[in-house]
Amino acid sequence: MISSSNKNNTSVEFTVAFDQDDFEPARLQALERLARNVKIPGFRNGKAPANVVEQHVDPNELANMMLDILVRRAIPKVFSDAKVNPISIPHVEVVKYIPGESAEVHIKADIMPEVKLADYKNLKSSITEPVITEVDVDDVLNRIAENMAETKVVKREAKKGDEVIIDFKGLKDGVAFDGGTAKDYKLVLGSGQFIPGFEEALVGHGSGDKFNIDITFPKNYGVEDLAGKPVVFEILMKQVNEVVKPAIDDELAKKTGGFATLKELRADIKQNVEAQSNREAENRYKDDLLNELVDGSKTEAPSGLVDEQTEHIKEDMMRNLQARGMTLEDYLKQHNQQEADYTAEVRQAAERRVISSIIVQKLSEELEIEVSDAEVEQQVAEMRHVYKKDENAVKQLENPEVINGIRNQMRINATMDKLVEINKPHAKKVKTNSEKPKAAKKATKKTTTKKADSKKK
Repeated sequence: MISSSNKNNTSVEFTVAFDQDDFEPARLQALERLARNVKIPGFRNGKAPANVVEQHVDPNELANMMLDILVRRAIPKVFSDAKVNPISIPHVEVVKYIPGESAEVHIKADIMPEVKLADYKNLKSSITEPVITEVDVDDVLNRIAENMAETKVVKREAKKGDEVIIDFKGLKDGVAFDGGTAKDYKLVLGSGQFIPGFEEALVGHGSGDKFNIDITFPKNYGVEDLAGKPVVFEILMKQVNEVVKPAIDDELAKKTGGFATLKELRADIKQNVEAQSNREAENRYKDDLLNELVDGSKTEAPSGLVDEQTEHIKEDMMRNLQARGMTLEDYLKQHNQQEADYTAEVRQAAERRVISSIIVQKLSEELEIEVSDAEVEQQVAEMRHVYKKDENAVKQLENPEVINGIRNQMRINATMDKLVEINKPHAKKVKTNSEKPKAAKKATKKTTTKKADSKKK
């Protein structure tokens, strides 16, 4: 085997030539493998001589297996001889192949580029220290009370805060459109589940009322066929329920579970909100440190990895759009963007991800971060327990590539934890009010629209 290489800062390419002497051991190994599946009269499986086996196998299958054996042997050797480590799966191109006589292949892979790390011991990112107030606790208590609220039927016109049960049908140009029809739909007025104007138009109507709501969808609405179009919703108000929230007192605390008094419940809520806010602040601090480290370091992104990451981002985007009932064309129109600009934007994000990954890997080496087999085994055992009801997920945890991915993620996590440990003591602390968690809403479309007009029949 003869090889030559061409190397730059982000990739290396080898030209490898095989001659007749290289093929003989590969031929024997290939025939040994093929013999296991060939039935030859007078011989047990796998026991026939190589020259006999060769007469009973497909010449093309033998030729392909010989070349595969040669290439698989060559890949680790050429990288080892060149003292470089690939960080992507090597790409093999067959340039010339005369089975049993000669072959020439190109082997190309991305390699770890040179990295000049920023001063990771003296990063300037600040860390927020959330301050939890009684107002934050009150917000959580109000949501608890809302979740425990009861409803009672009332014989009056609906007002904000009531729950109504309605049938509705949306019509565009007199024809019902997809997603615009429902029966016995429960809606709390003022919850913001529907586009602004829809819920407001229900206020003032009572049980048994039939009426129309005229509304125009905004131009940037997510469904192209409805964007900017006027529609009419035919409404039947079937029932009005008054929402009765329980008093926020000791009785509420007891019903919540495990608390004798409201004071105890408030203390528990405050502790949980503080813990969640601190975790979120810690995660933001990690992100800020990484961004600062990446911005201050110097390296290059291997094009192969950027291509791969670009495809991953595009695939994730398409899955997200499909879940929202949109196409890429819908998305581009909504954001007034050309596909070429979108692709450039995605590639820029992919390059950032790749560079970030390379810099964290380099930092791991600098900090000598290692993850032991015992630590990996413990993590895998915990994951098996979590996914014990999912046979496919548990089986995946036996895959060496999956195990290696878990090890790499553990190493990344340990590296980021160490980066925080190094920088947190000197980081500027900024006290801030906690971010209030947003109340969950049903999966209905919400956009800005003109105020709806209500027409009572």
